[in-house]
Amino acid sequence: MKLGRVVGTVVSTAKEPTLEGRKLLVVMLLDLEARETGGYVVAVDSVGAGVGEVVLVATGSSARMTEATRDRPSDAVIMAIVDSWDVEDVVKWRKADAR
Repeated sequence: MKLGRVVGTVVSTAKEPTLEGRKLLVVMLLDLEARETGGYVVAVDSVGAGVGEVVLVATGSSARMTEATRDRPSDAVIMAIVDSWDVEDVVKWRKADAR
């Protein structure tokens, strides 16, 4: 799993039929200090995330294990909206502080 911030949307009027009705979001990847890594991924949204939210992204075969992506051609899925994370008992990021 990877941490990231939703920075945009992808609109596609022609796509694989099994992806119809699925929201595609652009996610900027973050490191454990909540800094941008320079990497991006387009992910299927399975939790109702929006632009600006920090999310958990599953990639590879794990991306096809949610209800929203099962048996669909997806290599990345947003599977959680993050409230906070800590590393070795030190809070690195908290949604309430980011507002």
